[in-house]
Amino acid sequence: MQDSSDLVIVMTTLPDRATAQHLARILVDEHHAACVQILPGITSVYFWQGELCTESEHLLMIKTLFNNYDDLEARLRSLHPYTEPEIVAIPVCAVSQGYLRWAINSLQNRK
Repeated sequence: MQDSSDLVIVMTTLPDRATAQHLARILVDEHHAACVQILPGITSVYFWQGELCTESEHLLMIKTLFNNYDDLEARLRSLHPYTEPEIVAIPVCAVSQGYLRWAINSLQNRK
């Protein structure tokens, strides 16, 4: 079971770099995320509405705390251009205490 101060990595994909950067900046500025990394040039293969799709996308790796997940998901949905975005949270099983303190401090001033 997750503790409220446990670090999680939330992943989502976006269609282009400009949208990825815009969304990342909002999430950090509004203190939903301590850090967002943008990984460009991934290829996603999936079925959508009965068709096999292959798309170039950008992956966001969003670092936040478990207790911020619900607000983060709601904000992602409000900003995301996809009808049904991928929003997946992965618990962090180990993290350096210094990085965790930094993340907690970064998220304390939520708007």
